[in-house]
Amino acid sequence: MLVGYAAGSLPASLHKLVAAHLYLRPESRAFVRAIEQIGGEALEEMPGQPLPDRDRKLAAIFAAAEKPESVRQPPHCAVLPPPLCALTGRTLDEIPWRLKLPGIREFRLPTEDGSEATLYRIRAGKTIPSHTHEGSEVTLVLSGAFSDVTGHYGRGDVAIADADLDHHPKADDGPDCICFAVTDAPLRLTGPLARFVRRITGH
Repeated sequence: MLVGYAAGSLPASLHKLVAAHLYLRPESRAFVRAIEQIGGEALEEMPGQPLPDRDRKLAAIFAAAEKPESVRQPPHCAVLPPPLCALTGRTLDEIPWRLKLPGIREFRLPTEDGSEATLYRIRAGKTIPSHTHEGSEVTLVLSGAFSDVTGHYGRGDVAIADADLDHHPKADDGPDCICFAVTDAPLRLTGPLARFVRRITGH
């Protein structure tokens, strides 16, 4: 995923998630810089291609360029890294959380790449119902921590889940666990809650 970020090939939502991770983890920034340097050296070794009518085309590009608009600075927030503050346009205290399940609140962000990007606030000590995924889910921890069968994740850590993983993450005791997750397909409930829902819906 870091290689995809360095190459600029990630979907927009994942790009923001990785940018936030890099803000929190200097060691990952060093890795990305190394990948970018390798890519730059490879480009320098490639033979150049002549551009017909170069001067006229460059002049047209510069003439069409608009004056840059004043950039609105993202609000300062101790929990949300600047890439996510810029995405939400809010501090954490200003986010209009919506109740998803008891102890779990969410705030969905608009996307243009077909994925879902969501901030979650999970009450300390809360266990999320067992579920798996119909696609992939990439989760960045912003505050607090959680554990599942794959390990323990704290601020700046990234957890990746897919259809092969059935888990029920549990937030640590202490501060609420706040995460930013990007999914490319819905999750699917398993375990007792799934059986209860099937009995009610008949599916």
